[in-house]
Amino acid sequence: DAIDLDVAPGAAFGLVGANGAGKTTLIKCALDLCAPHAGSIAIFGVPHVLPRARARLAFIPERFVPPHYLTGREFIEMMLSLNDAGYESERVAGLLEDLELDASALDRPVGQLSKGMTQKLGLLGCFLAKRDLYILDEPMSGLDPSGRVAIKSVLERLTREGRTLFFTSHVLSDVEELCSKIAVLAHGIIRFHGSPGELCERYAEPHLERAFIQCTRDDDRNSASRH
Repeated sequence: DAIDLDVAPGAAFGLVGANGAGKTTLIKCALDLCAPHAGSIAIFGVPHVLPRARARLAFIPERFVPPHYLTGREFIEMMLSLNDAGYESERVAGLLEDLELDASALDRPVGQLSKGMTQKLGLLGCFLAKRDLYILDEPMSGLDPSGRVAIKSVLERLTREGRTLFFTSHVLSDVEELCSKIAVLAHGIIRFHGSPGELCERYAEPHLERAFIQCTRDDDRNSASRH
């Protein structure tokens, strides 16, 4: 509802909100997976309804379910083929190590992998695509603490390379650590847009998690007063 949002090139941008706030819907609108009722969206200046708007991005959805009958290697080969890229064994091996994904996952059917391993496989396919923008919906879903640290290291490296990150997460400590800018979405409306530090300052809270709760509680109180 009346979203007005810019994400600067090279930014690590976090979209945060409670369940049902509209985060995934906003991402689907941006990727032309569902149609907004009004307004316009541009990706790198290109209207989002044009396929070329997505030529410079890679995306992984919140509920990532690859074809269960493919092996991990077949899935990666398929993703690289769709991205007009070849299978580079050394690069794949390097990213496997960075993501702490056992190389044996490439030889197993996807249906036999754990949720965490499946998530890492999806991220592997995403990061192997050399793109300027990565849109990641809950990228650390199902990962243990070690896996989250590994993913964050890769995300930090992508930021240093000048890539743009746009991701959602319920783990606000990760958002606070990674993001230069955030937006708080509540009931389909942007309630805050700025740096994590600015949100903490607004509510005189030392940690983003508590500031976020204060922000969404303000929204709940405003919503109640309107009704």
